Amino acid sequence: MDATRPKPTLPPGPKPLPVLGNNHSFVKDPLNFLQTLHQTYGPMATIYMTDTPSVVLFEPEHIHYVLAENPRNFTSAEFAQGLQEFTGHGLFNLDGDTHRQQRRLVQPAFHRKRVDSYADTMRQYTLEMLDSWKVGDQLALDQELQQLTMRIVAKCLFNVDLGLRNSNLGQAFTDILENQPRLLETILKLRIDLPFTDYGKRQRGKRIIDKVIYQLIAQRRQEGGDEGDFLSMLLATTEDGHGLSDTQIRDHIMTFVAAGHETSSNTLAWTFYLLGLAQNESKYATLYQELTSQLRGQAPSLGDLSKIPYTEWTINETLRLYPPAYLIGRRAREEFTLGEYTLSAGTFVLISKWVLHRRPDLWEAANEFRPERWRPENAKNIVPWSYIPFGAGPRMCIGMPFAQLEMRILLATMLQRFKFRIAPGFKMQTDPLITLRPKNGLQVILEPVS
Repeated sequence: MDATRPKPTLPPGPKPLPVLGNNHSFVKDPLNFLQTLHQTYGPMATIYMTDTPSVVLFEPEHIHYVLAENPRNFTSAEFAQGLQEFTGHGLFNLDGDTHRQQRRLVQPAFHRKRVDSYADTMRQYTLEMLDSWKVGDQLALDQELQQLTMRIVAKCLFNVDLGLRNSNLGQAFTDILENQPRLLETILKLRIDLPFTDYGKRQRGKRIIDKVIYQLIAQRRQEGGDEGDFLSMLLATTEDGHGLSDTQIRDHIMTFVAAGHETSSNTLAWTFYLLGLAQNESKYATLYQELTSQLRGQAPSLGDLSKIPYTEWTINETLRLYPPAYLIGRRAREEFTLGEYTLSAGTFVLISKWVLHRRPDLWEAANEFRPERWRPENAKNIVPWSYIPFGAGPRMCIGMPFAQLEMRILLATMLQRFKFRIAPGFKMQTDPLITLRPKNGLQVILEPVS
């Protein structure tokens, strides 16, 4: 043995409690806890979720090492166990060769040309939603956006029109996302399927969504034919000479519905919130001027998007400040070295986008909403690997092109029809669950644009 080889060690971190570790502090306020970790311990810190150590990374070069330079040494399925109850064995929950194989299988659904073909549906459904509103209405805008993005993803990927109001499915997703396992359920592995328990609420939501999806699969199998959508592609796919099972198809569908529905609606809610703040009135004015001068009151077509760069910069800046998936998790297959530490096989690694995207040494005026920082002459100075809203490397979000297109079309269309004023007395708060949701929703009042 090489006596000079460093022994596996762990970086410093806050003292854990017996059994609970640092779980209580993390669950109480995850975002503040992560910020404090970085401020106190620097490039990396060790925390304990129950009695298991996890190393939290904050440095771009360390994040690059894990996600892109050496991704095969790190698995992610362990961190998607909360989603597995919901998405089964979709891409979130797969690793290694199985993940690579399944990703290649579904990748055609998200090729640029196919994604671009969804633009007209995104525009049409947004206009239909806006036609149902009137000046003076007070809306829970986050809920309206959730219903719209769910309708869009269902039509674009599965050729199903859920209609303007799909409250049952919307509530089902909310039941799943807002009732994630709490500390006691996690430690004691409690699974009590009663209407008033978190587990019971998640199961109720899952049953509602499963019923819709399995009925749709059965109908398509019976009718045959190719609708030219994601579901048709899955039904036609073969694996080792055999078609995919209903369960495999269901798991892929659940993965993409969840990702496509939640990421876009949350980001747009945060965008409208940021644009509605008094200190950002000039940003709103700049964006509105771009839209009116270039689009002249018309919803954007695919060819119009290159004419409205400030719209894209606005969304980029929202994703920096409020990344939908604010935390990435991995587990090391083999021993590895980062900085001065050699870490053991099995070490859990956490990457905080929330901290990374707001580091004052990496971003000028880090906590300010500045879409202008994404102008090409400014963006070229952004530190590599300091901005990863959709993840990075071979596990980068497969639905990123879909989400980017959807958010630009929806934002540009909505802002030309109404001005969205934050309701008096309303206070927006973060709710870091699986995704970074607005805790109290977003209450707005519709006003005329001029």
